[in-house]
Amino acid sequence: QVQLVESGGGLVQAGVSLRLSCAASGRTFGSYAMGWFRQAPGKEREFVAAISWTGGMTIYTDSVKGRFTISRDNAKSTVYLQMNSLKPEDTAVYYCAAEARGPFTKATMMRIQEYDYWGQGTQVTVSS
Repeated sequence: QVQLVESGGGLVQAGVSLRLSCAASGRTFGSYAMGWFRQAPGKEREFVAAISWTGGMTIYTDSVKGRFTISRDNAKSTVYLQMNSLKPEDTAVYYCAAEARGPFTKATMMRIQEYDYWGQGTQVTVSS
C-alpha cells in the first residue's frame, strides 16, 4: 500500500513558476514509476509527465515539454513537478500516481488505468 500526498499548488499569474511535491508513504517508493496527471474543469484527466523507478528516464506530454520538469528523491520518497512559464491553460487539479508494472514507455505511462495509487490532488490556477 502506498499513500500519496500532493502539495505546492496555488493561484499564480501567467509566466511564473511553481513546484509541486508528492510525498509517498511506505518503504517501496523506489519500486514505482511515478506520474503526474492533471484535470481541468469539464475535461478528462490527462497525462503530464512520468519518471522511472531510479529517475533515469522521463516522459512528458508535448504541451509541457521544455517548461515542466519531473524529478524524484527516493531517499525522501518524494516526486516533484517543477512548472515554469505557467500558462492559463495549465490550470487544473494536479495528481500524482504510482505505477508498479511497467514497461516504462510513453504508451504505458500515459494510461490512467496503469497506475495503482493516486493522491488527492492539488489545485493549480494560473491567471492571465
